[in-house]
Amino acid sequence: MRQAGMTAMSNETRLREDICRFGRSLFERGLTPGSSGNISVKLDDGGWLVTPTNASLGFLDPARLSRLDSQGRPISGDAPTKEVPLHTALYDTRGSARAIVHLHSTHSVALSMLPEIDPRAALPPMTAYYLMKCGATALVPYYRPGDPAVADAIKGLAGKYSSVLLANHGPVVAGDTLEAAVFATEELEETAKLYLLLRGMNPRYLSPEQVKDLVKVFGVTLPEHGHGH
Repeated sequence: MRQAGMTAMSNETRLREDICRFGRSLFERGLTPGSSGNISVKLDDGGWLVTPTNASLGFLDPARLSRLDSQGRPISGDAPTKEVPLHTALYDTRGSARAIVHLHSTHSVALSMLPEIDPRAALPPMTAYYLMKCGATALVPYYRPGDPAVADAIKGLAGKYSSVLLANHGPVVAGDTLEAAVFATEELEETAKLYLLLRGMNPRYLSPEQVKDLVKVFGVTLPEHGHGH
């Protein structure tokens, strides 16, 4: 029992350091400015760690991260981000999620504001790695930051999407590890950038056959209607 407790503590210590390390990397590359964005990771006891409110991802302190119980209630550390309802809804509906990254990355925010975006597939099948890391990306309507109603919008997706764009706000991406969530968020941002660069130029996207091949070979999971264009 003591060994198990020590292992859990060492895992939590490592995850605290990972959150700060990835947060600093995202911040230093301009992927979420100022005190925007937040990161959470689930722990083995059902609780989770999350970045504090008004904290810059570039200057996080492992000891001051917010520790929540399995019900999302604060236990220790600084006051948590006001986006806790957003994270909670994604964890509740997507059982495989172990980490969530929410950024205000420029190109993803810009994409979320375009009138032609399909809420069921915000991006077309542009690259293999976008499909492999993000699947399809849903777009949900605008809610003010911290609005509990955003949780209902996320729950309405029924866990079918690991990557979501909040209109006029930014991306929210879940992964089975923190690294996977970060890498998928970065892939989403780069694909949004590609879309904006090629907008109006009639680019060649992956064909339905090519998408089916990726689904078969790499086990990509796409929700119904995902990339149906």
